[in-house]
Amino acid sequence: MHRRSLLGAAAVMAFGARAVRARAAQPRPLRIGVTAVILSDQAAFLARWADYLSQRIGVPLSFMARDEYQPILDLLLDKQLDAAWICGYPYVRHQQRLRLLAAPLYQGRPLYQSYLIRATAGNARPSSWADLRGKVLAYSDPLSNSGWLVAQGRLAAAGLKPDDLRHTFFAHGHRNVAEAVAAQLADAGAIDGYVWETMRQLNMPAAMQTEVLWKSPLYGFPPIVSVAAQHSAVHDALQKALLVMPDDATGRALLADLNLDGFVPAEPALFESVQQLLDVVRGSRLAA
Repeated sequence: MHRRSLLGAAAVMAFGARAVRARAAQPRPLRIGVTAVILSDQAAFLARWADYLSQRIGVPLSFMARDEYQPILDLLLDKQLDAAWICGYPYVRHQQRLRLLAAPLYQGRPLYQSYLIRATAGNARPSSWADLRGKVLAYSDPLSNSGWLVAQGRLAAAGLKPDDLRHTFFAHGHRNVAEAVAAQLADAGAIDGYVWETMRQLNMPAAMQTEVLWKSPLYGFPPIVSVAAQHSAVHDALQKALLVMPDDATGRALLADLNLDGFVPAEPALFESVQQLLDVVRGSRLAA
């Protein structure tokens, strides 16, 4: 081969090697999964939040949103996501594999409630859980504490079996539950109280056309988690970035959009009441 050609080939190879090293030196983007928890323009909000967190942890970050809980949980446990904002119910089911990063602060506490809602108008509206016999009940998601698990416990306590209701269905999203009840596609709906209250604050029609029939005890607010085996320094940086969001104007604006006060470290004990509820529901099913 001609000497000039050899030099050219060597230069190309050297450039390629430098490019590979440069790519290897760049941090891999952090991927965070969320479900339909954002009530405003979800895509625009998540882009702003991703940019905010990326700047503070020094690593590119992106959100992956799905309407249903199961796909996000599957991706997280399969290590295709680095972290995810999930419900307390799937957390207690898989807590041996998961590590808590942070819990949101809502009205000053990392706690929330499940609501049972009904339409503000209409005939034969239910007045209690026991009154759901022969009626239609909307759930949020099979992996939702507030939108499914709590309802199973209350129905059992009211002496109702699944066949005692005329029909039940999953709306796949708390906002969808409110809309189904407002449209009287369901006589009542099990919904996240934080979501319903935020919808009311935003004067969203589905919330304004429904009312609260019952409120649950307090439960640990759906947390942000990582897979324990994957936990690294970047997860610690992400946790810190979440915890200090109230300390600057941009962070406070993002929290205001979420109707949250901030994030705090979380311990497994925060979700013991969800575990206890799960045990009760499993026991009632075995008894049936």
